Amino acid sequence: MKRAIAIRNAHPRLRASRAAVTRVITVLDSHADQFLGGCPAGELSLVFLTDSALAKIHADFMDDASATDVITFEGEPTVGLAGEICVSADTALTYAKAKQRKFADELTLYLVHGWLHLAGYDDLQPAKKRRMRAAEKRAMALLKNKEALPAFRLS
Repeated sequence: MKRAIAIRNAHPRLRASRAAVTRVITVLDSHADQFLGGCPAGELSLVFLTDSALAKIHADFMDDASATDVITFEGEPTVGLAGEICVSADTALTYAKAKQRKFADELTLYLVHGWLHLAGYDDLQPAKKRRMRAAEKRAMALLKNKEALPAFRLS
């Protein structure tokens, strides 16, 4: 499936290649059959934010002013919108440092997580959360195998 992907980098220090970010979604879309059929057809919006900006969205739409890593909004496939994935580069950096992981891998995982939500995965109940974590691991392994991990960095 070829889809339109809108990318907005609203984080003042985040650097990444738009082509590399697009490739993440393209690879996931091309293996949608391995992930509940994948993200719905239509334009997908990806937004990279600071902790404070994502916390504001969290407060406005979910009545929770705390910082978070990913917020996913379902789209309207009948009008050509798959959805929107909003991620915090700040949270990715904090978590990557705490868990001794690569920042780029952590931020890519947030994109994967949002895409999986749009594909129909849920992580609110323990059994569903285990299923999502397994899908995240498969997706990250797929991206690594396809050499499709963006070289995200904060300057």
